Amino acid sequence: MVSAKDIAAAVRDPEMPMLTLDDLGVLRDVRESSAGTVEVTITPTYSGCPAMATIRDDLTRSLQEHGYQVQINTQLVPAWSSDWITANGRRKLREYGYSVPGPAPVRRLGPVPLTLIAAPRRIHCPRCGSDATQLVSEFGATLCKAQYRCLKCLEPFDHVKEI
Repeated sequence: MVSAKDIAAAVRDPEMPMLTLDDLGVLRDVRESSAGTVEVTITPTYSGCPAMATIRDDLTRSLQEHGYQVQINTQLVPAWSSDWITANGRRKLREYGYSVPGPAPVRRLGPVPLTLIAAPRRIHCPRCGSDATQLVSEFGATLCKAQYRCLKCLEPFDHVKEI
C-alpha cells in the first residue's frame, strides 16, 4: 500500500501544475493513524489563496481513492515562505519558463510597513538569462506571480514572488 505521505506529496498545485504540494512547500505534515485516518496539514501561500479549496479537495480525493479517511487542517503560523519551495520545485519552475524567487524578505515582529510600490528586483530572463528585464505588472494570473518582459529576447515571463 502506498503511504499517505507519498500520496499527499504527489498532489499537484492547481495554479502551477508542474509542482507538487511537496515541491511548493505547502504540505506541512501528514499523520496516519492505525485506524486508516489521515490528518494532513497545509499552509496557504497567501491568506485567502483561491487555490486552497481545490488543494483540499484534491488531497481528500487522492487519499480517499486509496481507502483513507481524511481530515485537512490549515496552519497559518508560521506563514508560508517562498524559501520553502524545494530545489526540485525551483528546477521545475525554471524548466517551465518561470523566474524563480530569490530569498524571501526578513520578517520581524511588530508592524509591517505599507509600501505602495513594488520593491525593485533584479530578475533574470528564464529563457535567455539576461538581467535586462522590465516589470509589466506586479500581479500576474495569480497573486504569487508578477509579469515581466525581457528587453533582450523580448519574451514575456512570470516571476514567482519572494514572500
